[in-house]
Amino acid sequence: MIHNDQEMEATHERIAYFQRLLAQLRVTARPEEFPMVASAYRVEIQRMQKEILDYLTQHVSEPLSRQAA
Repeated sequence: MIHNDQEMEATHERIAYFQRLLAQLRVTARPEEFPMVASAYRVEIQRMQKEILDYLTQHVSEPLSRQAA
C-alpha cells in the first residue's frame, strides 16, 4: 500500500525499471523461457499500477486504510 507521494514516486521508478527489464528480455531471453519470465514481471507491474491508482483515487482527506479496497 502506498502511503504518500514519495512512496508513489518510488513505485513509479520500480515500474519503469521492470519495464526496461522486459524490453531487454524480449531481445535476450530464449523464446521458450520468455513467456514465463515476462508473465512474472507483468503481474508485478500490474500490482504496482493498481497500488498507484488506489492511492491517486483516494482523496487526501480520507483515511489511508480505505486505499486497500
